Amino acid sequence: MTYVIQEACVNVKDGACVEVCPVDCIHTTDEDKIYYIDPDECIDCAACEPVCPVTAIFEESALPAKSKPWTKINADWFKDKLAARQAIDVLMAQMGGSPAPAAH
Repeated sequence: MTYVIQEACVNVKDGACVEVCPVDCIHTTDEDKIYYIDPDECIDCAACEPVCPVTAIFEESALPAKSKPWTKINADWFKDKLAARQAIDVLMAQMGGSPAPAAH
């Protein structure tokens, strides 16, 4: 299993998770609204989970049902960033509207 960052991180991008990750598997770009965990690099250490100020990080099997699509989005970002960004926009619109641009 791997850890997954879900919708609570959108437009927050606190970065505390990046600072504690021992294998540097959490990534983003300025264009992204959230951080992403590389499922191929994540060692399941759970260091990121308790430091997230918005409780956006879950072990994959513990994701709430409504957050299950985020597993694919996290993995897809490492193959096709544009597709992952578009999937986020679709999910956020389905949840009640488009989020504001990411703050940096």
